[in-house]
Amino acid sequence: MPSVKQLQVTVDCADPERVALFWCEVLGYVVPPPPEGFATWEDFADTLPPADRGAASVCQDPTGVGPRLYFQRVPESKVVKNRVHLDVRVGTGLVGDERLATLEAECARLVALGATRVRLLPADDDEESCIVMQDVEGNEFCLD
Repeated sequence: MPSVKQLQVTVDCADPERVALFWCEVLGYVVPPPPEGFATWEDFADTLPPADRGAASVCQDPTGVGPRLYFQRVPESKVVKNRVHLDVRVGTGLVGDERLATLEAECARLVALGATRVRLLPADDDEESCIVMQDVEGNEFCLD
């Protein structure tokens, strides 16, 4: 059986470039270089039919370790909770007040980038606390 070599997470959205740039800032990811033969993504976009310009954007881990994120424009808006969401892990290895302070500091940074804080889910017996958030288009993710 073949093994998985790479993982890409695809997100439907209205403005792929805006959402991709948000996630680049959140994760320290980068927009990959334009296709060979093009100096910029804008140069590449100029070769596409008008309806296809801005229809997709990508951000990727510059180290190649994390999954590639692909954002595609769709006509419908988001109306219900995501079935799949990203967990942004910033409190790994921390406990108690130190963990919560780290989550709160990262939450403040992400809100400044355009994210929305939804609620704090307090710790229980099985799980550490996390902060439920939304990206710039309302897609839920957890900060934990």
